[in-house]
Amino acid sequence: MRARIALPDWNSLAGLDDDTLPLLATALLIARDEYPDLDADLYDTLLESHAAHLQQEIDQIEHWPLKMQAINRHLFEELGYAGDHDEYYDPRNSYLNEVFDRRLGNPISLAMVQMEVARRVGVPLDGVSFPGHFLVRLPVDDGVLVMDPFNRGRPLDEDELRQRARPHLGGDFPDDEALYQILHPASHRAILMRVLRNLHGVYVEREDWERAVRSADRLLKLSPDNADALRDRGLGYLKIGHRHGARHDLGRYLQLNPRAGDASALRERLVELSNTAARPN
Repeated sequence: MRARIALPDWNSLAGLDDDTLPLLATALLIARDEYPDLDADLYDTLLESHAAHLQQEIDQIEHWPLKMQAINRHLFEELGYAGDHDEYYDPRNSYLNEVFDRRLGNPISLAMVQMEVARRVGVPLDGVSFPGHFLVRLPVDDGVLVMDPFNRGRPLDEDELRQRARPHLGGDFPDDEALYQILHPASHRAILMRVLRNLHGVYVEREDWERAVRSADRLLKLSPDNADALRDRGLGYLKIGHRHGARHDLGRYLQLNPRAGDASALRERLVELSNTAARPN
């Protein structure tokens, strides 16, 4: 009998190496914050069924791109996984249980589905933390095959990759070296942190400060000295009235990043917080 999937403890994650951090289990741990009754085994079994359906076909295919084509056909055509073009910023698109249940997701959640299925059938698919939309990459004889999980796994050529990267690089086209660096495989930690940053951004936009704070807090479980997450949690604490937490986080942010563009404004906020705390009731 296959072992049940075990969700890690949040406090254990910072000490794990980037790629020994379990991708599926930690993604489901993120989802369990929002869905406390989540059954992780259900989704692990679902992935096993996706992979089992494909395994015999994949074993009979010789070339990696054709193996990947079969995986994408099964996921996006037969099972109906798709990018949520209508409600891109719906937070459900970042929670992996909802992606499995609704067959809808954003680029990074769909990439995780692709990667997990590919891994289980022996295809070495990696994630790419590309500017804008998350992508996936597969090593091939003459380089890498880069695909867009948000658009049914469509392959992308060099010209399109350069065009996509350009707006995020000040309008400049990346040269070969820059493009090579951008296409470097993302670690599990980097992928999970991007999921949490996406959630934080969605909840800030909705002014859902409790969930925004939670997202920043989970980022800090993965990377305790992440300056941006400290700032974001501190500002979120201000919104919900947790002044002590705000002072701690914003002070630590300024220690780590004393020359940040927002350092002066945040120092003023800290002075205000200190003066408020010092006033007698």
